Amino acid sequence: MGWVILTVLVAVIATLPQQAEARRVPAERMRDAAPGRFARLSHGVTHYQWLGPARGPVLVAVHGLTTPSPVFYAIARGLARLGYRVLVYDLYGRGYSDAPRGPQDREFFLRQLSDLLAHQELDEDLTLLGYSMGGAIATAFAATYPGRMKRLILLAPAGMRLREDRLTEFCRVTPFLGDWVHAMIAQRRDRRALRRRLGRDFDVKGIIELQLAEYAGRGFLRSVLSSRRHMLDEVQEDEHRLLGREGVPVVGIWGEKDDVIPLSSLGTLTQWNRSVRQDVVEGAGHDLCYTHSEQVVDLLADILRELD
Repeated sequence: MGWVILTVLVAVIATLPQQAEARRVPAERMRDAAPGRFARLSHGVTHYQWLGPARGPVLVAVHGLTTPSPVFYAIARGLARLGYRVLVYDLYGRGYSDAPRGPQDREFFLRQLSDLLAHQELDEDLTLLGYSMGGAIATAFAATYPGRMKRLILLAPAGMRLREDRLTEFCRVTPFLGDWVHAMIAQRRDRRALRRRLGRDFDVKGIIELQLAEYAGRGFLRSVLSSRRHMLDEVQEDEHRLLGREGVPVVGIWGEKDDVIPLSSLGTLTQWNRSVRQDVVEGAGHDLCYTHSEQVVDLLADILRELD
């Protein structure tokens, strides 16, 4: 009898992540109040928005691992003052987009971006702005289609060195048990860290609440862990060297106090691509998109003016 009880108890504990996931809200039930529009692409529905004037040069922004597309709202407002139209979208598994199953690797994210660009009839002369993991996605796209690129702008991009705490690393490298720990322990720690930031004044109003809301969405935790194991596991030396050879203008903007993508990555990127232009936002951490947006826009204004 004791063994039976123990077996049942282990089975219940093992299935806790599945039970919790079943209680989360599917993306389609969260879309009634969503701004913007939706596109049905090859892997599912993608939420997107156009920000800025109806006419003007286009910039396509790709967000990071856990921050949905509103992370660019403040930067987009600044770019709109410069006459730019900004296209933002939610990566699969984030925001209001679907969360399809399967490895979230380079091919997965490049298909979503390629599909959306085709849907919006954006073919060539592209300016991509990638933040954090979005920087790695934008870099992979630019290296795959250098002839379509006008410029690549990277904000604290992944694809070089990424700092991980021990719990995050354990979840990433450990099959099955890592999934359980990520779903039951790591996500609680991450949510607590976000809640400690509630009430602070950020450049994007409600950005912390939006990030917390994602944890209630079905497929979000699975998507984050899969991205860590695939897209964020890339080292993109070959891609950056190729962009240098192809003459694609690349800009890197870094946070001086970034504890996720360390500032030492600036030197790494310079080694890989000698023609890259780089700037540092003083006092900024990894969340520079919504803590130092004015400084980022000031840098982008000078950069875009020079490149144009």
